[in-house]
Amino acid sequence: MRLHPDETEAGPWRRVDDDDLAALLARLLSDGRGVLLVDGRSGAGKSTVAARIAALLDGAVVHSDDLAWHHDAFAWDDLATTHVIEPWRRGERIDYTPPGWVAQGRDGSVTVPDGVRVLLLEGVGAGRASLAEHADAVVWVQSDRDEARERGLRRDVELGRTTVEAERFWDEWMAAEEPFLAQDRPWERADLVVCALESEWVPGRTTVARG
Repeated sequence: MRLHPDETEAGPWRRVDDDDLAALLARLLSDGRGVLLVDGRSGAGKSTVAARIAALLDGAVVHSDDLAWHHDAFAWDDLATTHVIEPWRRGERIDYTPPGWVAQGRDGSVTVPDGVRVLLLEGVGAGRASLAEHADAVVWVQSDRDEARERGLRRDVELGRTTVEAERFWDEWMAAEEPFLAQDRPWERADLVVCALESEWVPGRTTVARG
């Protein structure tokens, strides 16, 4: 796996089925309830991993992209803490309209269904220190640089960008993402690491290592 210079490959890896993955994650939570942060680099597959975990634990996923939309690419941790994690901990209903949505007139809100026992926050920087102190566990999705870039470019083209536009956007984003992650090093506080190599994406199986 070709990683970014600051990151060390996790291991030893082992492939687990869904039941084993659910059991591993449940041991990270108190009484099967808590906050899981799913972090990783762009194109790593964080949304896919978060969705799989949510399905196994009957959880709900909040995406950092929704909090950051027309607000700030990285400085959204205060929004997540104040308007999502803390009120959820208090048992309050989550129905939050982020500032970017208000400014741009975007319909809808960030919601979490009532009765959810596991709240997942996924996105680049979800496992940062300022959020980890409010969570029960951090999951780091470790990816190959080339595969992640290919997935990211493919996704952006599917969203309507030209190949040239997608490549320019990716390079500009990486210029900001890489130093941000290098400074915070969220993989070092991960309780569980998921291998995101495309060869390991097997239905009902997940390749993991302990953090």
